[in-house]
Order: sequence, then structure tokens, then C-alpha cells
Amino acid sequence: MLEILTQLSRPTKVVATILGTALLFPACANINPQDLKPIKIDGSSTVAPITDKVIEDFKANTPNKALADVKIDANISGTGGGFRKFCAGETDINNASRPISVEELKECDANKVRFIELPIAFDALTVVVNPQNNWVDDISTTELRTIWEPAAENKIKRWNQINPAWTDQPITLHGPGKDSGTYDFFSEVINGKDASRGDFNFSEDDEALVNAVSQDPNALGYFGHAYYEQNRDKLKALKVNGIEPTRTNVEDSKYQPLSRPLFIYVNAQKAQENPALEKFVEYYLDRVPNLLDSIGYIPLPDEAYHLARVQLQKFEIGTVFDGRPQPNLTIGELLRKQAQFEAK
Repeated sequence: MLEILTQLSRPTKVVATILGTALLFPACANINPQDLKPIKIDGSSTVAPITDKVIEDFKANTPNKALADVKIDANISGTGGGFRKFCAGETDINNASRPISVEELKECDANKVRFIELPIAFDALTVVVNPQNNWVDDISTTELRTIWEPAAENKIKRWNQINPAWTDQPITLHGPGKDSGTYDFFSEVINGKDASRGDFNFSEDDEALVNAVSQDPNALGYFGHAYYEQNRDKLKALKVNGIEPTRTNVEDSKYQPLSRPLFIYVNAQKAQENPALEKFVEYYLDRVPNLLDSIGYIPLPDEAYHLARVQLQKFEIGTVFDGRPQPNLTIGELLRKQAQFEAK
């Protein structure tokens, strides 16, 4: 493996310096308001509702007024688009619906951006149709591949081409664009590679996908579970291989292969330089388990958040995923990967 990947993907306990600067978080007390800087966040549309909820909660409940008044600029450009900004040093946090890739690791290394990788939730990526669709309630991964594989482009255009028992009507496809981590993850687990047919309606805005599917009886799309939960009256979620996309099925490792972890990536140097960023990430890890149910995502076990806090406190830099996709990853396997930091 390239030396760069060895450097960046191996969990490392930082106790001395990174880029010549000691990376120890400032003390919790006696924050000087003049040291507080704005926080810039970008990345995944899937993770955005979580981060937005934490920001709202942080500003409403943080007793330190100077901290509560810190400007937090949160945008959406997709996981991949966010990593381009993050690895260029332009943002403090990247919301991510997949682990950082090999190419992104190289880019971060080239720009001397060191990061802390923090899992914050699990998602049941959800395949949806219009509520008027009365011919499909359950779809197999084989049928999804028939729809979405590159070879289907300009060929698979009608529902009965996928399954002869389904209607002889045109199928309209909606999904995230190539900057989306959801696109990357779905393409990998369904098509077996980071590739998809290109003749579909794409958007990095999940609300746009929701609206498109809700207005077209022949539509099919996919996105993070929260967008389905928030629009249950407009959408119909399909079972995948006979399994519903529910919290219980994710926790029991039954909803595979479309269960996945969600992350925030934190710029370690900027956290050292900006007490507001440190405090916000601490708050994020403390509060997010209690906020996820209202959004539609699945909290991790308490042990996962404990390990994430340890990673943050000890500045455990890098990724445990080696820049590779993680199809069929369960919550238990995520915990075992997190524990690799503690084993060092």
C-alpha cells in the first residue's frame, strides 16, 4: 500500500505535535471570547439534518453566550464535494455518508490536513416510490442492479423489464449525483463498483428528490432514511430483499446491504486553534444520540459515542477504513473498527 495510505489510514495517538504544533485541546474553562472563530461545515446532504439539528440545539442551550453566538456556516455540496473543500483546508467539519476515499486521503495529505474521524449515526438507505404505486412493495438487490447498473442505460425503461409481474409503464429514476456519498455507497453495494447508469434525474438536494418522486406515480428513487421519515405521507418505502428499512432491522443487522454509518470529519489543526470548534464537536457527540430519533436516523450504542469522545480527547488522527467502501458493515463491526484506536 502506498506510504501515504499507511500514514493516514493507520489510527495514531497524537501526544506531541502535528505540523509542528502541540495538538492538545484548550482547557474547558475560561474561554476568551476573542479566541472564538466561526465554524465552517460542508458535505453530505444525508448528514446535514443531523448537523443542523445539533447547531440549533447548541445555540439554544449552550450557557456561554460567546460560544452560542459563534457563527456556524453549514452548507451542502455532497460528501465528495465536501471532502474537496475539507482536504483543501477550506472547512472545519465535513459531513460524510461514507468513509473518506483513497483519493481524498491523498488530497488531505498533500495539503497537510489531519483529521479526526467520528461516527455519529447509522442510516437505512431507503428505496422509495410514489404512494400510487400498487405493483411493487418489495424489491430485491438483483432487481435494483437491473435498474441501476451501467448496462441498463437507455435499455431498462419500463417497470415490466425489471419484473414481468410489474406494470407495463415507463419508470422514472431519481437519485443523488456523483458528488454524493449516497451515490457512491449505493453504486458500490448494488452494482459492485462506483458506477451507475447516467440517464436518471439527479440532484444533491434530497428534498428535490422527495418532491420529484412524490409527484410522479412511475418514479423510483433512493436517499437517506430521514428524508423518508419526514415525508411518509408523500412516499412509499420499499422492502429490500423482504426487509423493511427500520431501526430494529438495522440494529439487528437484517437490513443489508443498505445500512451504513454516518460520520463527521474534524480538521484537527483547526480544532486546536479554535476553542469554539472543539466545544461544538464535544457538544455534538454528547447530544446527537438524543436528537436522532426526531430526525429519522439510528443512534449508535453508547460505547460508540464513548469511543468517539476518546478519539476527540486524545486526538486520534486518521481513518480505520483504509480509504475503501464498507458494504454490509454492521453496527457491531463499526464498534470493532473504532476499538482499533484504543488497541494502539
